Amino acid sequence: MAAVFLDGICKSFVPGKRVLDELSLEVKPGELFFLLGPSGCGKSTLLRILAGLEKQDSGSIKFDGVEISSLPPEKRQAAMMFQNYALWPHLSVFENIAFGLRILGVSGKRLKEEVTSALEAVQLADCADRRIPSLSGGQQQRVALARALAVRPAVLLLDEPLSNLDARLRDTMRSEIVRICRSRGQTAIYVTHDRQEALSMADRMAVLKDGKISQFGTPRELYERPANRFCGSFLGDINFIDGKVENGKLITGFGTFPLAGSVENAVCGAIRPERIRFAAPGTAGAFRAVITGSTFLGDSAEWLCRAGECELALKEIAPAPRCIGDEVMLVFDDGFLIAMQ
Repeated sequence: MAAVFLDGICKSFVPGKRVLDELSLEVKPGELFFLLGPSGCGKSTLLRILAGLEKQDSGSIKFDGVEISSLPPEKRQAAMMFQNYALWPHLSVFENIAFGLRILGVSGKRLKEEVTSALEAVQLADCADRRIPSLSGGQQQRVALARALAVRPAVLLLDEPLSNLDARLRDTMRSEIVRICRSRGQTAIYVTHDRQEALSMADRMAVLKDGKISQFGTPRELYERPANRFCGSFLGDINFIDGKVENGKLITGFGTFPLAGSVENAVCGAIRPERIRFAAPGTAGAFRAVITGSTFLGDSAEWLCRAGECELALKEIAPAPRCIGDEVMLVFDDGFLIAMQ
């Protein structure tokens, strides 16, 4: 496992337009770190720079304190798993996995041992002699992962590796990637635009926007305490509630409510739909609203309610029968209405 340190990384493909803009971050040894953001935010470019497939315009890259910016890809001890897997259809599974090891000069008994170990890690030990076209999409994904793991990289780089799989296989492979990285103590940097992947798998994560880090931290920190509107919206549904911020409270037309987090420069409040609940009359902090819309989802329901001039979205598990036009009482969960700039 290795620590990764990036300092002031800049990259432009067109003069005057930076894809990465003074980007700095640190990944801890053995950490599964996610780079999350929309298309064009620079996350895949950053991964390719780490792999040595692109060269940054400026800035420093260190693995365990050693500057590696000038090293070619094969000298960096970083292995990359590509979105399209990049497997050779004319070679067996064994030879696909052995390819990187042969480049490193591994041969004979050790080569067989390392390939076998990688196959066992991804639970494909019985597929060594098969050709790539005979494998399912999920099996091909595992072969690509095994090939990256076989060279025992200091840093594993994953570029949207699950995007070509169906929903059921994605769920399975999320668990598998986490299991393998944990069991090996593998430092891994994973690029995705899928917030569910990042929230469910990451030890820590960074949200990128326009080549800069908008916020980083644990999945829970980013989801429950987004630093700005972009992070709040990108990580899931959220209500932004306008009002006047005064003395740590949000004053609205339907009530005054305490704000969590830093209120410096705050201009509104924000709260996730699952943190608003239906309440009985007389509940402390409850306010009056009217149901204006609903979507029944079986185990849950999504409701739209109007409180004063504000429309709020909320999510209810095991929903009770309600009708549009019903007058209801709502309450915010304590500590989850956060200050927002």
